[in-house]
Amino acid sequence: MPGSLKTKVSSLVLKEKRGTFVTLHKKGNLRGCIGNIDPTKTILQGVMDNAKQAAFNDSRFSPLSYEELKDTHIEISILTPPEKLDYTDAKDLVAKLRPDIDGVMIKKQYKSATFLPQVWEQLKDPEIFLTHLCSKAGLPRDEWKSCDLNVLVYQVQSFQDKS
Repeated sequence: MPGSLKTKVSSLVLKEKRGTFVTLHKKGNLRGCIGNIDPTKTILQGVMDNAKQAAFNDSRFSPLSYEELKDTHIEISILTPPEKLDYTDAKDLVAKLRPDIDGVMIKKQYKSATFLPQVWEQLKDPEIFLTHLCSKAGLPRDEWKSCDLNVLVYQVQSFQDKS
């Protein structure tokens, strides 16, 4: 049936402004990951832009070649708006994090970094998770213990090809 509710809902959803990430995996290993936390673009535009950036402009990798494409799987993450996480000390911060649920972004002055919730699969312990996140941000590895970080959390709905 033309113009069915499913089609209209899908079109409307794709026009929502949300943060998005596109992650590329080649033979189970990270091959590129680019995204934006803030909801500045529509889902459709964010996914298109981030897919191109993950494939060709992730500074950790050379541009994706045509030959690699057959071994590359794509994961799309659509983010909820980030929310400030209030905490009193390092112990409280660790207690408030929800492994496998929360994506975490840290900020201090001009440095920041984020890990999507999927990163909990590799870094299950919250203290190790925060240590690696601080390192990614270019901060001292134990900076999360200082209680001087702005911490934001978000959740994702992710989709990936299963080919």
